[in-house]
Amino acid sequence: MQEKATAHANKFKMANSIYNINKGINKPIEFRGLKAQYIWWLAAGMIALMILFAILYITGVNAFVCVGLVMGSGFWWIRYVYRISARYGEHGLMKKIAKRRIPSSVKSYSSKIFLQLKSKTEK
Repeated sequence: MQEKATAHANKFKMANSIYNINKGINKPIEFRGLKAQYIWWLAAGMIALMILFAILYITGVNAFVCVGLVMGSGFWWIRYVYRISARYGEHGLMKKIAKRRIPSSVKSYSSKIFLQLKSKTEK
């Protein structure tokens, strides 16, 4: 009876060590090197590739062509997501996208705005 319980505990321990997802409190989710939102990007890409395969197969494209195209695209997508995850980290890609939206300069043809700011700070 005790051997059975030990074998069950070892299986659970082994499965837990292979697929360790949570790293601790206030740390980002990381799964096999992918961090935070990149896990969802990878999943969305794989779902899109499955839909692409279904569309190609239903339209009558040769099965080998479908498999080759989807496997090649899948390999490219996995490499791309891992690369941007390693390059930008948890929040870096969002920061890069936000940085693009910041204007390079602000034009003002009147000084009213600055005078109002000055009067508010003096009060």
